[in-house]
Amino acid sequence: MSAGLKSKRRPEPSASGAGAKETLNERFVYQDDEAIEKPFNWKQLARLASYMRPYAKQMIPLVIILMLIGTVTKLTVPYLTGMAIDKALGAETGSTNLTLLYQIAAAVLLLFVVQYITGIFRIKYTNIIGQRVIYDLRTDLFRHIQKLSFNFFDKRPAGSVLVRVTNDVNSLQDLFTNGVVNLMIDCVQLFGIVIILLAINFKLGLAVIVTVPIMFLISTALRVRIRRAWQEVRAKNSRINSHLNESIQGIRVTQAYTQEEENMKFFDAMNMDSKKSWDKASAMNQAFGPMIEITGGVGTLILFWLGASLIESNELTIGLLIAFSNYVGNFWEPINRLGMMYNQLLVAMASSERIFEFIDEKPNIADAEAAKKIPAIQGNIQLRDVVFEYEPGRQALKGINLDVKAGQSIALVGHTGSGKSTIINLLSRFYDITSGTITIDGYDIRKVTVDSLRSQIGIVLQDTFIFSGTIRDNIRFGRLDATDEEIEQVAKAVGAHDFIVSMPGGYETEVEERGNMLSMGQRQLLSFARALLADPRILILDEATASIDTETELKIQEALKLLLKGRTSFIVAHRLSTIRHADHIVVLDHGRIMEEGNHHELMTQQGIYYGLIEAQYKFL
Repeated sequence: MSAGLKSKRRPEPSASGAGAKETLNERFVYQDDEAIEKPFNWKQLARLASYMRPYAKQMIPLVIILMLIGTVTKLTVPYLTGMAIDKALGAETGSTNLTLLYQIAAAVLLLFVVQYITGIFRIKYTNIIGQRVIYDLRTDLFRHIQKLSFNFFDKRPAGSVLVRVTNDVNSLQDLFTNGVVNLMIDCVQLFGIVIILLAINFKLGLAVIVTVPIMFLISTALRVRIRRAWQEVRAKNSRINSHLNESIQGIRVTQAYTQEEENMKFFDAMNMDSKKSWDKASAMNQAFGPMIEITGGVGTLILFWLGASLIESNELTIGLLIAFSNYVGNFWEPINRLGMMYNQLLVAMASSERIFEFIDEKPNIADAEAAKKIPAIQGNIQLRDVVFEYEPGRQALKGINLDVKAGQSIALVGHTGSGKSTIINLLSRFYDITSGTITIDGYDIRKVTVDSLRSQIGIVLQDTFIFSGTIRDNIRFGRLDATDEEIEQVAKAVGAHDFIVSMPGGYETEVEERGNMLSMGQRQLLSFARALLADPRILILDEATASIDTETELKIQEALKLLLKGRTSFIVAHRLSTIRHADHIVVLDHGRIMEEGNHHELMTQQGIYYGLIEAQYKFL
């Protein structure tokens, strides 16, 4: 649906924004973008982590060793600081030892240098590995999307699919590049600090660590709400992407009907709704930090209150208390990062749920277990009692029976919605029939591989798609190993050569996205050349000449007489003058075959076909 055609279902946003909220939450919610109400899925987390498995050999000898060296050097510095206070500055001995102080200072400096160097290489290798993981995940997702069936895309806007490959995958980058390694660093650091604190003074260490359960209870209370909030953000961002894609595609319609202001109001409402969701999720996210700081403050109070009494009883020295204080500071630092890491993990889980939702989607059209490659076909086609439903109870075809001999040209005519395009979609197996059989040269098309079937069928659509790139590349898309000479031959055959060579770059002319720099007729000629370059045994023309002027159509008709010779062809056309010479004309109405025959036979019957011809001539 074009952006400009939504105004009928858009209530005017009220001053409070309530109308906009109703529009977004009740009338513009796509099923696949609804928040997924599930408990934390550890299996899914393991599945996400499995993408790092191919690089485990790189992580173990490099990253983990560097991480351990950096952690040990960091944990050694507070102990040396305490030693400097007690031994070198005389807090314990009562006399200053400058030599020892200089030695400790040099050791601390050396530890910082080692920590800095190991940190540089650790970050370098984790970034390399993280980007490779993201590459693999995005490749798997895109490869799987390429295999999904038409009904999958029928139910989802393009922007909703686009956001999976871009935004959702991008949101995982920080998790893989820094998050996983930082998680290991923090866990190792925490374990080391706990051991050191208990070793310095068991009583004081236990008193400080007892505040950890408080932090755990706080994070547990917030985690479910945070996760749902980020899922809502992802869903609403997806809707914005969907609407943006739709608006760009339909910008001509929007401007033609002067609906820019209405479209802007609708986008503003969506944008504001997304902003509110982000603010809500961000506020919850930021609540973690202060909670940890407050808990850390409680631990610090316990430290100095109990530490002072231990110094008075000579159970602890001033230097060890300072070292203890530094360790406690280092203790809350990874605790705080782990809290933020958990938030990051919640965001990643929200994205991974949406990514794996697509990856787990099973194509409706897939090769049967015992499917075989169909050999080079002749083009004999039979449809027997074919019934097809786009949705249960909504029949598009109702018991179609049709026999087509190899080399015949079959024209499918009828009113809009009669089932013409449905038949050719079933022949190419873009959808599977509900019941009945379709055979080509005696092979049931559901029992052969999809690739071997479609590789021998060429299709030219009314709304042809031109990719960004050169004209030569667009034609070569029909057969990638075609030579330049073969490309020019098919271009000449369909009458495209003259306009191509008249362009500034000839065959190397760069066309804009969707071929906007070309006329509709020129785009159709390129699609003809692309299909004919593939040299298919079955050629399907779905309203292929609808957007071509009469002069261009005459050129194509002459070319088609030669090009369709020896091929089985199906021609769908509302412009009935283009199918007068078809070998067999099938007249459809509401999913049933009403008449069959050639042009002369059907005109003689003076039935539906005769009425369609008469109606068209009245408007000439």
